[in-house]
Amino acid sequence: MEFDELQKIWDTQNNKPLYVINEHALHNRIVAKKHQVIHIAVVTEWILIIANAISGAFVLQQNFTGRRSLVFAYLLAIWLLGSALYVLVNRVRRMREQKRFNRSLSGDLQHALATAVYQVRIAQIMRWNTLPIALLVLLGSWEGGQSVWFLVAVALFFVLVFIASGWEQNIYRNKMKELQVLQNKLQEEGLPPDF
Repeated sequence: MEFDELQKIWDTQNNKPLYVINEHALHNRIVAKKHQVIHIAVVTEWILIIANAISGAFVLQQNFTGRRSLVFAYLLAIWLLGSALYVLVNRVRRMREQKRFNRSLSGDLQHALATAVYQVRIAQIMRWNTLPIALLVLLGSWEGGQSVWFLVAVALFFVLVFIASGWEQNIYRNKMKELQVLQNKLQEEGLPPDF
């Protein structure tokens, strides 16, 4: 936590410095972090919904109009559309749960932390979602008669995607830990739950 929110004041009785929290500055900082976390969650949700829905629809359309129907392509299309639906349902749940947080410093911090935890969880799920998608793409490509080199290139691409998504997930996890440290520090200071 950055303790820029601390102010140095002098105890007039014994001329020693005391430190107090500037609650207004701290609340502004928490609100800014909350808006940042919510913005990231919203952008991520829409990217996942749109990318999965368009990809699923594209694979479905290509399989319908292609020379022959591929079973793994249908499974991939269903999986991608299901992934888009999963993210959409979770987005609706997250939006509904926003109403339970009050507008206090504590409420805004809890809201930011809940959204950060949600972001880490959705990033982790989508990271592991790469594996069934990769498997279905590889099986569909193999079923479609693609060369071994093409399959190796696709497998390598998905390995890189998996590694990159782990890096992205760590960024979200670090933001979540920042908020947890802040919450713990404020609780250690003995501030009431609804400060």
